[in-house]
Amino acid sequence: MRVFLFLFLLFPLIELAVLIQVGSAIGVIPTLLLVIGTAILGSVLLRVAGLATAWRAREKLARGEMPEEEMFAGLLIAVGGGLLLLPGFISDVFGLLCLIPFTRNLLIGNLRRRAAEQALRQRAFADDLAARSGQTRPNVIEGEYQRRD
Repeated sequence: MRVFLFLFLLFPLIELAVLIQVGSAIGVIPTLLLVIGTAILGSVLLRVAGLATAWRAREKLARGEMPEEEMFAGLLIAVGGGLLLLPGFISDVFGLLCLIPFTRNLLIGNLRRRAAEQALRQRAFADDLAARSGQTRPNVIEGEYQRRD
C-alpha cells in the first residue's frame, strides 16, 4: 500500500518533468497543442470504442451469453480514455496502450489470468478457514433401506 501511495504521489512530478523536457525541446505552443490534441483524441476514441464495445456486449446478451470480455474491454477503454484526457505524455502512452486493440487484448488476458489466480487463492483460503473452524462437510453415503418391524 505504501508503494502505491509513493507512486501515486510521484507520478505527477514525473509527468511535470516530462512536460518541461518536451516543452524545452519543441517549444511551449507545440507542447500545449500536443496535450490538447491527445485530450481530444482520447475523448473521440473513448466514444467510438465504448459504443462498439457496448454493441458487442448487447449482442452477446441477446444470444444469452455472458459478455465478460466486453466488460474487461469496456473497463480498459474507460481507463485508457481517462488517461488520455489527463494532461501529460506518460499517461497518454498508458492510455493508448489501453485503447489499441492488440495491447488491450494482451491486458485482458493478463487481467483474466490474475482474476482466476485470485479466485483460486480465495477459495483455498475459505476451505482452510472452514477446516480450522470444524465446519467440514459430512460424508454422505447413498443407499436404500427398509424398515422391518
